[in-house]
Amino acid sequence: MCGISGIYGLGDAKKASVHLTEMNNAISHRGPDDDGLFVQDEIALGHRRLAILDLSPAGHQPMFDQYDSLCIVFNGEIYNFNEIKKEIPEYTFKSQNDTEVILAAYLKWGKACLHKFNGMFAFAIWNKNTKELFIARDRLGIKPLYYTLKNKVLLFSSEVRGILASGLIERKINKSVLQEFFSYQTVHAPNTLIKDVFMLLPGHHLSIKDGKVDIQRWWSPRENYSHASEGKSYDEVCKDVHSLLYNAVERRLISDVPFGAFLSGGIDSSAVVGLMSQIQSQKVKTFTIIFDEEEFSEAKFARMVANKFNTDHHEFRLTPEDFLRELPEALASLDHPSGDGPNSYTVSKITRESGITMALSGLGGDEIFAGYPVFNRSLQLAEKAWLYKVPQSLRKLAGSTYSSLKKDTSSAKMAQVLGLEDGSLLNTFPLSRQVGLPSYVKSILGIKTWQADAMQEVMKIELANNGKPLPLLSQVSIAEITGYMQNVLLRDTDQMSMAVALEVRVPFLDYQLVEYVLGIHDEYKKPIIPKKLLVDSLGDLLPHEVVHRPKMGFVFPWEVWLKKELKPMCDQHIRSLAKRDFINGEYLIKTWERFQSGDKQVRWLDMWLCTVLENWMEKNQINS
Repeated sequence: MCGISGIYGLGDAKKASVHLTEMNNAISHRGPDDDGLFVQDEIALGHRRLAILDLSPAGHQPMFDQYDSLCIVFNGEIYNFNEIKKEIPEYTFKSQNDTEVILAAYLKWGKACLHKFNGMFAFAIWNKNTKELFIARDRLGIKPLYYTLKNKVLLFSSEVRGILASGLIERKINKSVLQEFFSYQTVHAPNTLIKDVFMLLPGHHLSIKDGKVDIQRWWSPRENYSHASEGKSYDEVCKDVHSLLYNAVERRLISDVPFGAFLSGGIDSSAVVGLMSQIQSQKVKTFTIIFDEEEFSEAKFARMVANKFNTDHHEFRLTPEDFLRELPEALASLDHPSGDGPNSYTVSKITRESGITMALSGLGGDEIFAGYPVFNRSLQLAEKAWLYKVPQSLRKLAGSTYSSLKKDTSSAKMAQVLGLEDGSLLNTFPLSRQVGLPSYVKSILGIKTWQADAMQEVMKIELANNGKPLPLLSQVSIAEITGYMQNVLLRDTDQMSMAVALEVRVPFLDYQLVEYVLGIHDEYKKPIIPKKLLVDSLGDLLPHEVVHRPKMGFVFPWEVWLKKELKPMCDQHIRSLAKRDFINGEYLIKTWERFQSGDKQVRWLDMWLCTVLENWMEKNQINS
């Protein structure tokens, strides 16, 4: 796990070296163990190393192949590198790490080598002979890669701040995506909040030669789901799922440094810890955050799991005062702002300070195994398709009447659903991930025209009908994966864990497991109880109380804090944001005052997003 950066086409090696050094320094937190630069003619590659495999100097990057024709900088892990190594007996390996295996695989199979890799990765390979730069990103977008291209000069980095540090681009806000940010607490790739800076999409690769860029997709969930479950009984499918998840966890235990696991006490993290305990002989180190506020604390469930598997369990009590002290550092670590980032930062920091360099997470379980309420809602809406035969005008009237009577956010969402042209997933799903209602977003930005919905545009691409049937719940999974998971959860997990030099691995996103589960029909995946297929696949691994507990998620008591301990900081940033030329300042201040007075129609997340955005712009000197 590392940080990478590079410059192509600048034409001045000395100048490129200066700019690349600044880029590499800006992401030094990602790799405190080593750093390296390679600058030659039109290419400059930089690397920061967090040593996980092969801690020797043989893992230094940039790394060259045995023929000195290829140079690579790599961020991530290839879990099956030893198996791939056996397929390349003609190559003389000098190290025991996965980086050199990527070079050897690229030599043998070219760009097709990507299909051999099981792991999380973003890497760049420079071919000295052909003068081509090849950049690739893993299937599910676990590891990030940002880039910008201007006048045939390409800059790339593991973080936006790496590109900003080059001094070669303007630090300007991308106003065209602000509606999206306030609607979804993020900006969907390939766009970012910085003008002219983009994110290479998951499952894509980029090549540049003679100044010409070619971006291609090499994997997608829609095109690569498995048919292996067809014709199998439920018990057979459960056995397959158990085997795939067991193998996914086992692969991710390869490490030359101390490791552990995040344990919330929910089904997903508990499943990972349980399987880890079965696979390895030594005690699993587990880490849990607990709160004084009982309604937010999952301590008793985490303890239950820790006791069952006899883990080396670590609890960390978090008070508002503790969080307030940590918050400036967490916000400063945000590379690209979102509403959830500080949650990930806190658990990552305490884990790293306990001597752990790598941790496993249960991230992805909800998306793959229908763990969110939207899965059941989508099935129910499909069963109520008759509702949309009622004239749209009557449905809109019913929705607005209901909303005016209830006067809360849920009723406003219901009014939106009733007012849709039809009840298709393409129309209804984006509403499940909206955190800012259109009326609020229009008002705070002072706009009258609503742009095309970003989430809907993503779904049009990801769920395009190619003649191959796909179960409804699998369609929802793909929407969740390519929306919230990739653009919030994974991005936050990467930037916040790497801010403290902690590698996080996600077994539920093993591509073989994902492909298999996406191909399972709805009847087997229907969440009669939370994540029924996953639970049944695990047998008696998990305590009954954990399986049937209310879903809480990894959350902090934000609404309380924003009205008390965090109020001064939020007030300062919100009033500063109100002065920006893209914000309706008068409306923002009034909304903030309504929130403080207890108006239930104002969400805490709306106010927190304003705070986060302004803080990020100030820290990174972003101009509007």
